[in-house]
Amino acid sequence: MYSQHDRLIKEYRLCIDEKRYYDAHEALEEIWFPRRFEKNTEMLLLKGFINAAVSFELVKLGREKPSKIAWLTYLKYRPLLYKISSPYLNEYHALARHIENLRNAKKI
Repeated sequence: MYSQHDRLIKEYRLCIDEKRYYDAHEALEEIWFPRRFEKNTEMLLLKGFINAAVSFELVKLGREKPSKIAWLTYLKYRPLLYKISSPYLNEYHALARHIENLRNAKKI
């Protein structure tokens, strides 16, 4: 049985694949928002993934400069993949590879 966290990670990935970037942002925000003030590396990593979705949405809207700023925020938090202990670590690594491959292949 999947937890809500599992479900929202999968929803984020599905939304990214369907180019529903705003919805992807909203999926992870359900986890992040209530815990946003915690000094927690996992919440900061989620903030990074949220910014990746924001970056993709901004590309879709033709707003390249703000998109680059949001992507830089993702990159700022990406190294936390190697500093957290989480039962979702494998999923986070898979998400990072997936969104970076999409961006590098310009499939967003």
